[in-house]
Amino acid sequence: MKIHNTTGGRVFDAANYVFLSLVGIVTLLPFVYVFAGSFATEAEITRRAFFVWPEQFSLGSYEYIFSTPAFTRALITTILVTAVGTVVQLAFTVTMAYPLAKKTLRGRKLILSLVVFAMVFSGGMIPTFLLVKDLGLLNSYWALILPAAINPFSLIIIKNFFQELPAELEESAKMDGATEIGILWRILLPLSKPVLATFALFYAVGIWNDFMSPLLYLSDNSKWTLQMYLRQVTAASDLLGTGNVDPNYIPPEQGIKFAVIVVATLPILIFYPFLQKHFAKGMLIGSVKG
Repeated sequence: MKIHNTTGGRVFDAANYVFLSLVGIVTLLPFVYVFAGSFATEAEITRRAFFVWPEQFSLGSYEYIFSTPAFTRALITTILVTAVGTVVQLAFTVTMAYPLAKKTLRGRKLILSLVVFAMVFSGGMIPTFLLVKDLGLLNSYWALILPAAINPFSLIIIKNFFQELPAELEESAKMDGATEIGILWRILLPLSKPVLATFALFYAVGIWNDFMSPLLYLSDNSKWTLQMYLRQVTAASDLLGTGNVDPNYIPPEQGIKFAVIVVATLPILIFYPFLQKHFAKGMLIGSVKG
């Protein structure tokens, strides 16, 4: 008899559902409060300690942040850096994983050992900063992309995925005169959509949410990303308007914080469902063989 068909099994399942539902609600409530607070007035935010729906719907916070040149510049910068960085990092990872998937590659074991070593140990913040400085990348957007161009964990998973593909695919392509680049571009990449979509999401989320790299490498506030702007908004005691905003207008401070947090979080939440079907498959598909 299966344990789930017994009375004890059904009670256990019900308790699990209740417990996990409560955990999910507790986890979700802060996000709901921030989202609702971004549409509330400052008076309501001050008066009510917690709410999931504003009494008076207001777009004042969003109107203010989108009329501020610093915010729009940071948003556009983050979008561009995330798009370019994801493509660059994925391209670097794939082009290194493909030759490492071939057991005939000379020095393959040594290179893989160095990759595993890099996955466990890093150079540290100060050596990395000095390297970026010596390369002349300070105050450059490339400083946000190139230092993390290849993630060792992602490299190993993608390498294992390439390694699991039938060798006959490459052999038949070579018989037709295909080059190594042609095999990678025309055969392997179309078959690798699940794993590529998964790690593209990982790279994009990492770049979008990266706060430490802009803090270390960008001293020009005109090049700040959205996370740096969010830090300034949440850390400042008040936020003064610029640009087209009426100088006599007092912005809703707490509401602005909530609005910036929503805008900084929403794009990732929007794109994730489109890649979700590839997520579990992409994570597991290349993690079987070593």
